[in-house]
Amino acid sequence: MTRQMAMMASALALVLGAPAALMTAAPVQAATAAPAGPPQGRGDYKVLNAVWAEFLAWRDAREGASVPDYTPQTIARQSRELNGLMARVQDMNVASFSRAEQADWLAVRSKMAQHMFWLQVSKPFSRDPGHYVDQMLYPPMTELPVSGAEKDRLVARLRLIPQLAEQGKRTLTEAAADYADLALYNLEHADGVGHNHPWRPVPPAGVIGWFDDMAARAKDKQPDLLPDIMAARSAALGFRDWLKAARPKMTAKAGVGEARFNWYLKNVKLLPYNADQLYVLGARESQRLWAIHALEEHRNRKLPPLLPAASKEEYERRRADTKAAITQWLKDEDIITIPDDIGPLYVNVPWIERPGGRNFWEEIQYRDASPDLFHATIPGHAFDGNMGKRDKHPIRSRIGDGVRAEGWGVYLEEASQKLGFMAGRPRVRELIDIFGIFRAVRVAGDIDLQLNRKGVKDVVAEWRQNTPMLDENVARVDAEIYLRRPPGYGIGYTVGMIEMQKLLADVRFQEGEKFELKRFHDRVMTIGRIPFSLIRYDMTGRDDEVKNFWRMDPLPPA
Repeated sequence: MTRQMAMMASALALVLGAPAALMTAAPVQAATAAPAGPPQGRGDYKVLNAVWAEFLAWRDAREGASVPDYTPQTIARQSRELNGLMARVQDMNVASFSRAEQADWLAVRSKMAQHMFWLQVSKPFSRDPGHYVDQMLYPPMTELPVSGAEKDRLVARLRLIPQLAEQGKRTLTEAAADYADLALYNLEHADGVGHNHPWRPVPPAGVIGWFDDMAARAKDKQPDLLPDIMAARSAALGFRDWLKAARPKMTAKAGVGEARFNWYLKNVKLLPYNADQLYVLGARESQRLWAIHALEEHRNRKLPPLLPAASKEEYERRRADTKAAITQWLKDEDIITIPDDIGPLYVNVPWIERPGGRNFWEEIQYRDASPDLFHATIPGHAFDGNMGKRDKHPIRSRIGDGVRAEGWGVYLEEASQKLGFMAGRPRVRELIDIFGIFRAVRVAGDIDLQLNRKGVKDVVAEWRQNTPMLDENVARVDAEIYLRRPPGYGIGYTVGMIEMQKLLADVRFQEGEKFELKRFHDRVMTIGRIPFSLIRYDMTGRDDEVKNFWRMDPLPPA
């Protein structure tokens, strides 16, 4: 049997096993011994909450330090401190906890494991020049003038940049080639997308360009800031020159490798799949979406094409009307509870007239706003986030999971079609398909990057070949995000959607005719933003996945 055939057979086993597997996909992590049960140590649930509070204080102190310290001595000390906290978490009588408390314990340990991985494997402070470039980017975007405490914070951030640049030169001892190239690009070029960047008719040329932009504004509005601005700019230039000179020696691979990627999937993301199985699931989802897209195109072949809005005013009117229609439809169709005091819900994709033309997101949204409104606004990310702010649980309110967040958003895209919102918007269904295709092809790209099978340029080229309307800038920015974030964020969209659909199937199967979609969605909104495997365990009691997570595996060697 070839490797590809074996991968496909393994993935098919997830859904073609015994009849129960039609509703409950069996975990697929290989094991050499029977899974361990929950630990039977000494600590109780009260102790878990205490250790969790200590961990949050430790994390916040490290991440909120006024002057970040990435020296080897500090990283070693932080690793020892974290290992001590993890040892205390392991020494708990989890077997005596309630089911929800056991899910909390696994969520806590997974977050600690994530930070351990960051310190010992990801190591952006020594591997990724972009770790320092990122911290240079946003201070010069500050709107001027500023005063009082806001001015003090800006001056402190500007004065930190020379220290960051010098620290980066000392600590980047194992920098990866792709990381270095991305950092150099971002120092000197606009990324062409501008996530959270202030609008400029001609985007400033990267970090250095933003310092020029800030200096020009400060000259007229707040000249007393110019010395700090120019010192920060000089430090960014010096870091760029150092990076260019050092680049030929930066030959390391950026990805974490297969063994460590699989470790992360199981022990941090708490997913019941390995890289090979995810690769097949992503490929199958790409094929499925292209097939239904072909059918949809044929169905709509006699309809006029959807044209982008011709002006900012037309686009904003369409967007407001669509948001109101979605909100009312969710209420009328008993799909999810929308609290009257939900608060403001942000909307992505502002109107921008780019010299080079629309990017991928704008090609979709300027034609119809509903795809991203479902995913990112209501009841997607913005709504989801506002609901999360209401959570007062001491553990779950402080935990987020990318697969859960993005999976919920992607699930809503296809759900909006199945539930009828797109009945009168046939051409929009084609746009939803295209959104889904881009999510699905990311699975292979994310895995290929982390397993060092391909570099950023190769993945960008493949994504563009397989995704309609995808431009180079959006593809490159997304590839950078998924390579440089903790592993596996790019898979979270499609795989999270699969896990959300699994949860829906399990609960519907378990509740039978008593099942109510609105109650189900409301429960998902309030149970916490923890990994889907834990939500599934908490909601259904099925332990076929979590039973493989009780014992944390040792971290594989590099």
